[in-house]
Amino acid sequence: MTGFEAERFAPYVERCLGAGIRLVTLDELGDTARNRRALYALNKECAADIPERGEFYTYEAYLRQRIEVASYDPRGVVIALDGDGGWIGMSATSDHRSSGFVFNEMTGVRAAFRGRGISLAMKTFGIGFAARCGVDRIRTVHHPANTAAIEMNRRLGYVDAPEQDG
Repeated sequence: MTGFEAERFAPYVERCLGAGIRLVTLDELGDTARNRRALYALNKECAADIPERGEFYTYEAYLRQRIEVASYDPRGVVIALDGDGGWIGMSATSDHRSSGFVFNEMTGVRAAFRGRGISLAMKTFGIGFAARCGVDRIRTVHHPANTAAIEMNRRLGYVDAPEQDG
């Protein structure tokens, strides 16, 4: 990601807040077994729309591969809550500061809440995690057919990495 201008995306955050959608981190909510289970369910539901995603992790595998790893930090997991406190979106970013970056793992919004700028708001809100980690690079990957994710990432300033030889 290059050239991120937080003020340019502040209206997305403000619109969500004005609509009663709260943006909080998993750290703020509490990194509890119950909240991890809710995060898993939301991630599984949203990941189903990724082209060619295939079978989602079991809960136990999810914990091993996404939570119980050195790069996991609940301060990097942004949750969008509706007015009733229901979990409607998530954006998880992992800490790879030892390599000079953070990594946006997954951003997703439940289908009934899409088209309102919630993904952009969560990613904007979550970009502050890079600053807390003391890095200025954020990386991500997306399926080449996931045009919505590609468009959003480009708007935020993500650029394609150069091809690697070998």
